[in-house]
Amino acid sequence: MTLQDARRIGTCVVAACLGLLLGGCASLSYYWQSVSGQMDLWRRERPIEEVMADPASPQALKDRLARVLEIRAFASGELDLPDNASYRRYADLGRPFVVWNVFAAPEFSVQPLLSCFPFAGCVSYRGFFARKNGERHAAALAGEGHDVYIGGVPAYSTLGWFADPVLNTFIHYPEAEIARLIFHELAHQVAYVRDDTAFNESFAVAVEQEGVRRWLARGGDLARGDEFERGRRVRAEFAGLIQKHRARLDALYRTQLAPDAMRDRKRRILAELVSEYQSLKVGWGGYSGYDAWFAGPLNNAQLASVAVYSQWVAPLEALLARESADLTRFYAAVKVLAALPREERETQLRALVPRKAGI
Repeated sequence: MTLQDARRIGTCVVAACLGLLLGGCASLSYYWQSVSGQMDLWRRERPIEEVMADPASPQALKDRLARVLEIRAFASGELDLPDNASYRRYADLGRPFVVWNVFAAPEFSVQPLLSCFPFAGCVSYRGFFARKNGERHAAALAGEGHDVYIGGVPAYSTLGWFADPVLNTFIHYPEAEIARLIFHELAHQVAYVRDDTAFNESFAVAVEQEGVRRWLARGGDLARGDEFERGRRVRAEFAGLIQKHRARLDALYRTQLAPDAMRDRKRRILAELVSEYQSLKVGWGGYSGYDAWFAGPLNNAQLASVAVYSQWVAPLEALLARESADLTRFYAAVKVLAALPREERETQLRALVPRKAGI
């Protein structure tokens, strides 16, 4: 065992013990799966240069990893993102996702249930390294009457506590998507607010989108640039659609309707959401990437899984424009917002965009 491994394990054990002290014995299995899952990831990772030099590595993987190293250098050199050991190692986990996030919300509320941890604070989901464990947790919450949703995640950030690796779960994505993901996760190391998932994720989305624009412009690839902008527009329209109907549900839940009447109205709003999606995607040139998301019955938890990534993107993009697209100044301004009490921060964010933006 190397000294680095010992430090990693020690930090994980400390985190687990703190979690147990704060969360009680019922948290034992959850913190153990978190520690063992992280340690399994470490056992599998290797320096990217070593993987590229290995004759057993497929050439396609070597080519991808070479581009990842270029993306990683661009992230720090051109986007002022942390220049550290993250995304300089590779691990093949032998599964499609690194974790599965479980979102939950009360039947008549759009606000997700929070899970609280010693270092990350309270977040709007709970992650599991094994899908079966996530399904077990989701089933328990559903048994309490909550809406639940499970979503696979290709990567996550340890917020700079550890060096996050490149994973098989996203290495075969289109190049712009790999860049988007790496920029997003590194952004979490720049600014992170405990107990405010929506702000954290919206900031990372704003950084990823600006970063990919610059990455593609650097190569002069106009076709891929246009393709990325079309994808960004689709994501924005999808998020706007979810926000619109989530706001309708929120208004509904604030009424004094009887449960059965409210349940019926909820079903109608969700059905209208599906219908509007079918109309919206006609203008997407045949793109059907969200069809699977709409395949099952929708609920509050599923809508919340989208909202946490998009709620404050428009104001933060406006802030970036205000800072003349200077990322260093933008990060400084974001850190000022991050230091504010939540209510004051949200007031300032709302002031950055017109009322019609629906924030």
